[in-house]
Parts: sequence; structure tokens; C-alpha cells
Amino acid sequence: MSSAKVFLKSSDGETFEVDESVVRVSETLKNMIEDGCVDDTITLPNVNSKILPKVIEYCKKRVTHNGSSKKKKEELQKWEAEYLDIDQQVIYELMLAANYLDINRLLDIEPEKVASMIRGRTREQIWEVFYIKNDFTPAEEEEIRKENPWAFQ
Repeated sequence: MSSAKVFLKSSDGETFEVDESVVRVSETLKNMIEDGCVDDTITLPNVNSKILPKVIEYCKKRVTHNGSSKKKKEELQKWEAEYLDIDQQVIYELMLAANYLDINRLLDIEPEKVASMIRGRTREQIWEVFYIKNDFTPAEEEEIRKENPWAFQ
């Protein structure tokens, strides 16, 4: 996996040296490189130094496990599931970074992870998972129940 090196600078000033082949997993960065918009360092104002190593880790895995065999795909899916077995806040920050950097597969698997966090749970359990506070009065909630009975089944 030896190729030209690219330096990525996080929003809080930390710099990471990465193979260009790894950086090209990001459509945004790939286009910047191809359009000649890259100097020595690419500054990423929307990605901090806590999340950028996770993004780089994902991109490296995509490069090293790129293949069409069923076994490779299964291995990658297993790794992705383990990769996203992280703190909820980190998942959200990672999702924002993947969106900013246009990393399509990462954008596909993150919502699946969030959906799995709420699948089969009650409304109150979902509120607890996402730290949502019910700020409706009992009268307001009753009115909502009448207008939207499907939401309370």
C-alpha cells in the first residue's frame, strides 16, 4: 500500500500522514487531489483529531480489504460491525465526518448502526438512548396521541 503521502490536518491542528491511496477513499479528498487543489497539507475544518484517526482507520481497511470475493466482503462486514461498536457520540461525529468527506460506504453503515440501537425499543427507551426529554405537558401529549395514534402503537 505504498503510494504518495498526503498530510491531513484536523480542525484542532493535529497533522496525520496518510498514503494517498487511503485518502482517495474519500470522494471529497480524491476530487481535491485530482483537481490540483492540494498543497502539502489538506486542512479539514470539520473533522477533529479525535475523529480523524477513526476515519483514517476505516479508509485504510477499505483499501486493504478491497475485493469482490464473498469471503472478503463477509470479513469486511464483520470488521465494520466491530468498528462501529463505539460510543454513541463518536458515531455521530464519525457520521458528520463521513458526510463532509463523502465516504459513501461509511455513510451507509452508520445509519444502520443507529437504527439497530433503537430497533424493538419502546418510545421511552429510545428517549433514554438518545437523551431526549419529554417536555410536553400531559394535556399536550394527549392531544398528540389523538392526532397521531399510529405513533403510540
